[in-house]
Amino acid sequence: MDLTDRQRKILFAVLVALLAAAGVILTIGSGSGRHKGSAHKSGSVAAPSPSTPTFSAPGLAGPPPSGGTYDIYSLMPFTQKDFSAAADVARRFVIAYGTYRYDEQPNAYLGRMQGLVTTDLLAQLQRDSSVPGLLDQRKQDREVSTSDAHLDSLRDMEKDQFIFLVTQTRHVSKGESAPNDSKEQYAVTVTRSGGGWVVYAFDQANVGDK
Repeated sequence: MDLTDRQRKILFAVLVALLAAAGVILTIGSGSGRHKGSAHKSGSVAAPSPSTPTFSAPGLAGPPPSGGTYDIYSLMPFTQKDFSAAADVARRFVIAYGTYRYDEQPNAYLGRMQGLVTTDLLAQLQRDSSVPGLLDQRKQDREVSTSDAHLDSLRDMEKDQFIFLVTQTRHVSKGESAPNDSKEQYAVTVTRSGGGWVVYAFDQANVGDK
């Protein structure tokens, strides 16, 4: 279904609050406790003066709210499975993007991202990884990079598209030197493709899709 701007803002805020690095929990649980009214103090209560009319509050129609859970996905144009799968693709892509070895073939590096990205983006990554001198420099330095990633938040969403903010932590070693750690946050745009999700675009978070 199509959401209004107000509905999108509300749902967006809820999803941002519920997104976690290892996964997402997107069912809101209502508290089981009930607020208790304060006890009435004993003693006499002054009767209203004759000139002051008294009013009784009308009762609320319908049964009181029940405890339990409310499935927010009943308001969404996508399922929990969709959202979780898209978030996982974004995280896995960022890990693969920052993981390489100086002694591996470029096809091995690109192969780790195949199936996670669109055909156009894979072609762009192939061009980027074939920049003259890049592989030679890595071989000279005997550079090895491994990567971790965690989801920070959701920047935007549409029916068939999410933009996640993902922080990558790279552990880069050169030769016998100890690994040097660095962090970079990316804006990763994930779009629906057939029955799954793929990365459509990405960039540094401060210049990526907003």
